[in-house]
Amino acid sequence: MEPTPEQSPHHAYPDHWEADVVLRDGGTARIRPITTDDAERLVSFYEQVSDESKYYRFFAPYPRLSDRDVHRFTHHDYVDRVGLAVTIGGEFIGTVRYDRIDDTGRPASAPADEAEVAFLVQDAHQGRGVASALLEHIAAVARERGIRRFAAEVLPANNKMIKVFRDGGYTQRRSFEDGSVHLTLDLEPTEKSLAVQRGREQRAEARSVQRLLAPGSVAVIGTGRTPGGVGRTVLRNLLAAGYTGRTYAVNRAFDEGLATLDGVPAHRSLGEIDEQVDLAVIAVPAHRVPEAVADCGEHGVQGLVVLSAGYAERGAEGRALQRELVRQARSYGMRIIGPNAFGIINTAETVRLNASLAPESPARGRIGLFTQSGAIGIALLSGLHRRGAGLSSFISAGNRADVSGNDFLQYSFEDPDTDVALLYLESLGNPRKFTRLARRTAAVKPVVVVKGARHSGTNPPGHAVPVSRIPDTTVSALMRQAGVIRVDTVTEMVDAGLLLAGQPLPAGPRVAILGNSESLGLLTYDACLAEGLRPRPPVDLTTAASPQDFRDALAEALADGTCDAVIVTAIPWVGENGEAETGDGQVLAEALTKAVAGGSAKPVAVVHVEIGGLAEALAAASSTAAPRPRTAAPRTVSPEAGADRAATTAPEATNDRAGTTTPATPAARTGPTAPGTATATPALGTPTSEAPASGTPTSGTPASGTPADATADPEAPPRPGRIPAYPAAERAVRALAEAVKYAQWRRQAAVPGKIPEFLDDTIDEAGAAALIEAQLATAPDPRGRPLTHDEARELLGRYGIDVRPTLPAPDPEAAVAAAARLGYPVALKTTAPHLRHRADLGGVRLDVADEEALRRAYGELTDLLGKPAELLPVVQAMAPRGVDTVVRASIDAAAGAILSFGLAGAPSELLGDTAHRLVPATDRDAAELIRSIRAAPVLFGWRGSAPVDTAALEELLLRLSRLVDDHPEVVSVALEPVVVAPQGLTVLGASVRLAPPPARSDVGPRRLPNY
Repeated sequence: MEPTPEQSPHHAYPDHWEADVVLRDGGTARIRPITTDDAERLVSFYEQVSDESKYYRFFAPYPRLSDRDVHRFTHHDYVDRVGLAVTIGGEFIGTVRYDRIDDTGRPASAPADEAEVAFLVQDAHQGRGVASALLEHIAAVARERGIRRFAAEVLPANNKMIKVFRDGGYTQRRSFEDGSVHLTLDLEPTEKSLAVQRGREQRAEARSVQRLLAPGSVAVIGTGRTPGGVGRTVLRNLLAAGYTGRTYAVNRAFDEGLATLDGVPAHRSLGEIDEQVDLAVIAVPAHRVPEAVADCGEHGVQGLVVLSAGYAERGAEGRALQRELVRQARSYGMRIIGPNAFGIINTAETVRLNASLAPESPARGRIGLFTQSGAIGIALLSGLHRRGAGLSSFISAGNRADVSGNDFLQYSFEDPDTDVALLYLESLGNPRKFTRLARRTAAVKPVVVVKGARHSGTNPPGHAVPVSRIPDTTVSALMRQAGVIRVDTVTEMVDAGLLLAGQPLPAGPRVAILGNSESLGLLTYDACLAEGLRPRPPVDLTTAASPQDFRDALAEALADGTCDAVIVTAIPWVGENGEAETGDGQVLAEALTKAVAGGSAKPVAVVHVEIGGLAEALAAASSTAAPRPRTAAPRTVSPEAGADRAATTAPEATNDRAGTTTPATPAARTGPTAPGTATATPALGTPTSEAPASGTPTSGTPASGTPADATADPEAPPRPGRIPAYPAAERAVRALAEAVKYAQWRRQAAVPGKIPEFLDDTIDEAGAAALIEAQLATAPDPRGRPLTHDEARELLGRYGIDVRPTLPAPDPEAAVAAAARLGYPVALKTTAPHLRHRADLGGVRLDVADEEALRRAYGELTDLLGKPAELLPVVQAMAPRGVDTVVRASIDAAAGAILSFGLAGAPSELLGDTAHRLVPATDRDAAELIRSIRAAPVLFGWRGSAPVDTAALEELLLRLSRLVDDHPEVVSVALEPVVVAPQGLTVLGASVRLAPPPARSDVGPRRLPNY
């Protein structure tokens, strides 16, 4: 909306104040500045406000606004007088206004930094969080305009408004004067105000997704009159799933006399439906979608699933249509899944919603699934179905124009029916927010992510989000820091999800291996070592082992305190005639399940080779086969010994295709059983219960749980879950290794890291800020400027980072003078950009002991590499010997400030052996950072060398983290090399770049992204 000529030309309409927000009940609204065009809207809004609310606003009966009032409330200069409105469907539902005042309460201009603020919300919309959202946004506007405090007069009876101010989290003062409550709010954000804001954001966004997944009624718009087609398919799937709400078929082409279609009411428009419609599934051509959206908005629909294609995936014209679709839907307070979506599923018994194109609704389970790709969604649903896994919810977001993976994390965090969240993502619209939400969710339940489009450098069609410049390896490291289980393929995601949803988390990396195949056990042992686990020597039960032998061996392993997890390997039994026997798979499954039910809370996984009907036996529901008698004692296999294969042992070749494990049996799908209880005739790879109990305690950390049960009784008895089965040892071990790493992260996250207090005593934040301001004042270029060596030394010194001085040596005489000043021995090195940090090219001479050696070295450098003017040589005092490392910090527009560490030199660069953490870093982050690179043993006494001072290195990392966190204008810092000695460290080189800080998408008032 543009300003009219009546408004001050000096203060243009601030369109960056416009924002879409999610309200407390999950609906959306738009916040924008009030303009002179809003006079009629303001009058209409005021007429719908109750007399009581008017009295609370004006402290007296005030039935209507005068022309003078309307003029005053619609004319603003956007600096000293600002008004914001919340709109739905273009109409006001709430307003807020501030007027800058001086110490006496009279109207004022800057430098006065206090303003009087007042709110008014329609009674019908009170309780939706409108005033709370307005307070966040008007406070941000005021800070931008130099206002630091709000003053408000509230009647004592106006408890709702007093609560809005009290619950905002701002520092406030309160007094009672002249019959009213006088409140003063300091607008500087506090830790409490930020926590309040994020808590409201979480609840609102979770509720917005919950409204989509659990509607009381669904209308399918575009239902075909004949079988087939997208709309008719969705209607059929809704009915087949047994949806518990009301269902309507809508198509403007229906004959007037058509009353029902497939047994549900048929209508030509939503206006013909007498009852509230909560969710609309739109399956009409793209050019007809705006008409359908308008019909939905005018009749109070709460959310949309847009299956229609022809949007951003079709190019620039489609992107424009998609943006308009989002604007139109949000103007009515609706959220969108899609467009170009595959649909949504909710298996909760009270909902049973399958508003998707999936022909069969998945079984009820504990896995939540979000995907940005319909094709990947189909593959995942099929793979989970074949593996016998159930889902709690499913969202295929298509072009992800509105509802995103972040929204799904908000929902999954508090959904009691979800124990594991699986996400297939192709873009991260707000990486900072994603890592924040993922960290919080991962603290109570696993989050498993596959990231597509990792190396394309662009976003998939339709995902108009900021492109991050950081490489995929950095993205992966940041996800790990947030507790996300990052895997490479959808097959690995399913493998990990099955284990995490059905088994407790391991207390450590020690793995027991047992089975009836020596060779398969050795393959599993090798896979464990490759994944960083600590396997015990495999226990070979021999090919003659019976199911009872498996049960006894598994029970013994579960009771053994020296192992944290068990992998069972199995091949089919072979009879005397050389043919595989049938019926034993079911008996084996029952034996293993009974062993797990009576053992300790350790994860168990099964590796099986699908030969001779073993897969069918695992999936069979029959339990008529008699157990085999024990005919041989188990033996421990030495991994170093060769595998002595019996003639009856199955070959080691395994099938690595997804979905080759046993499908769920019909019996397992007849209905849910009590949590933690086994069915009478369980089979591996199929659910033995509806789900493991949330927060199931283990000897380490529970695999999953909701925030409500995060403090579950650690002494509660364990409940067995579904035993996952895998067709290859590598897949089972990889899933277990991810569970081990995640469990370790959970244990560490339970006691958060800290920023040491000693840093405060040695940091001059104000002095650094003054230096930065002065340096940027000399650089009119908005891209900023690099600091000179001396400038960088001075700035870093304010944070206790001492950079060893260097002196220029434009000629031999200057080099000699510099060495005399610094003291021998010295280093002579070039600083030309093409030679910097390239000792391999001969541009560095170390341990130069005297003047003669220095002159000789100077001559060698210039003879070998070029003239001094090209080489830019410098002299520097020698540092104590140690390990050369590199410490960096940089600002990414999408991901934020990132701290990086690695060893100096070409090998580390070639191998990409660099670790990363988000800023601000804690003491734990710093310790993990230096230990997470592959070359870390070099720092800890590798091959008999002296360990270096890692404590000094950790302190350096913390100081640099604090610098870039305190001063976002510091957009890039590189300390190279940092020589870490057995005692202390030396920073030999430093480069710093300053620039105006990029806009942050994770701070400020909450708002929905505008794609």
